[in-house]
Amino acid sequence: MLILLFIMSFNMLQMIRSLNYKLSPNLGRPAISDVLAALSVAGVLLPEAVAYAAIAGIAPIHALLAGLIGLVVYPFIGSSRFAIVSPTSSAAAIFAGALAGSHLELAFGLVFVTGLLFLAAALLRMGFIGSFISRPVMQGFAWALALMIMLKQLPHMLGISVQAGAFFQQVISLIDRLPKTHLLSAALGLGALILWLGLHQLRKTWTFIAPSFIVLLLGIALSGFFPLRQAGVELVGHIDLGHIALHFPQLNQTDWLRAIELAPALMMIIFAESWESVRTLAAPTGDKVGANRELAGLGLSNIVTALVQGLPVGAGFSASSANQNGGAATKWASFMAGAAILALIMFARPELGLLPIPVLAAVVFGILSHHLWPGELLHSLGHGRDSWIAIICVLSVLLLGVTFGMVVSVGLSIGLAIFQFSRPLLAELGRYGQTHDYLDKTRHAEVMTWPHILIMRPEEPLFFANAEQIFSDIQARAQAKHVQTIIISLEMTEDLDATTLNALRDFLIFAQKNQLTVYLARVRDVTRHALQHMQALPHQAKARLPYALFWSVDDAVQMAIFLVKNP
Repeated sequence: MLILLFIMSFNMLQMIRSLNYKLSPNLGRPAISDVLAALSVAGVLLPEAVAYAAIAGIAPIHALLAGLIGLVVYPFIGSSRFAIVSPTSSAAAIFAGALAGSHLELAFGLVFVTGLLFLAAALLRMGFIGSFISRPVMQGFAWALALMIMLKQLPHMLGISVQAGAFFQQVISLIDRLPKTHLLSAALGLGALILWLGLHQLRKTWTFIAPSFIVLLLGIALSGFFPLRQAGVELVGHIDLGHIALHFPQLNQTDWLRAIELAPALMMIIFAESWESVRTLAAPTGDKVGANRELAGLGLSNIVTALVQGLPVGAGFSASSANQNGGAATKWASFMAGAAILALIMFARPELGLLPIPVLAAVVFGILSHHLWPGELLHSLGHGRDSWIAIICVLSVLLLGVTFGMVVSVGLSIGLAIFQFSRPLLAELGRYGQTHDYLDKTRHAEVMTWPHILIMRPEEPLFFANAEQIFSDIQARAQAKHVQTIIISLEMTEDLDATTLNALRDFLIFAQKNQLTVYLARVRDVTRHALQHMQALPHQAKARLPYALFWSVDDAVQMAIFLVKNP
């Protein structure tokens, strides 16, 4: 096992070096403000970690260790000085979904495979993948997730147990069990929730207030002074470190395949949430952040947290914004917050064990309550376009559960992107007055056109999924208009893949047979090289395909007009 871990660690280091990332970047000198920010972050992370462990259905130590690992591993590679990498509500809920009906090893194996996918994506420079999760998908997924988690906290707040199952089954079971509510647990839970909401409102004025930390501290104090366990109130209980050790997930082939199936969707959700937080916090200060470095930092953090049996981690917005608002100047704030969490793990476990479960459930309920109001979700529906998929995401999570809902949500987002890419958008151009500018004639009726010239511009890059359809549409329009010259502006296309080159070759063969002249305008250097390669292919040796390249559309138009006047 030690040899296997050594080989894995060596390979990870080599991957990071191949990405040109330094393992010991200039972190700057720690400032006084970093200490204050670290205390603020620790005050947020402690209750959140315990709360997210409750969401995941595992002991709090797994969340605390995950937070510790994220705090001390991410800064070495990640690009943001504000990002705090720790367990998040969505990651904890997905972990719980993967754990349902299964064993802990599978869930930790899922975290490990997700970390490997992060590193592979970083190695392949795939930082753009965060853009494939659309905002409506994230809004719908987060809203449904918050609703499901809050529903699961209500029985803990009321001191009752409900039947496990789908969302609506739990609702029915909760209603049936309401007469058996444990009154003291309900009083503690509802009182803690009211206090949390009140402190949260005060925090808008006095930003130093930490509602979750205060409520949990009061809950521990109550449990210390009064015999709540003897009165029937459930407590967190003893937090044991004895079973925590460096451990590679032991799974059979079926479980590994299951983890590999779920990991891509989990990676996409974590990265989309993390990248949104990193970009949002970097914008006001002008900090430069890199998506590929974020992938590498999140990947290494999740691999290590899996090896110590921790929850999956990402850059959550609440802890990261607490770090920024606390005055963090360097990444040292993350290390110092990690030191605070380590001190809590080592010396405050008995006190954490006194925490009443109803109070903890109330804190979880309060943390997620700001997600419950669907105003932003409903507002996005008014925009039309892709906003409708938010409703599908909500229904998929509520009806199918977190795990399948996550897969459906990610699949919908990626599928929509592919569908939009595959639907070719073509603009027929005309010259604007006596300028050299060419505009879409459907939007600018005043532009000038010529009966014997067809000027077309694909409004998106040509690639394998849309090339054949685009050239087919140009061909149909050319036949309908009986033109002599076809000018295609390739300003949106960076390069031409093999499928696109084949589609272009077939189009040029059609033009040759129908005695049409083809001009390709605004062709980039890389695209010119690809076209030269196409002409050099063996099957083109006998009859070279006729076309001409121009740097501008106007040059191509002038040439076409000249040839008509001077045949």
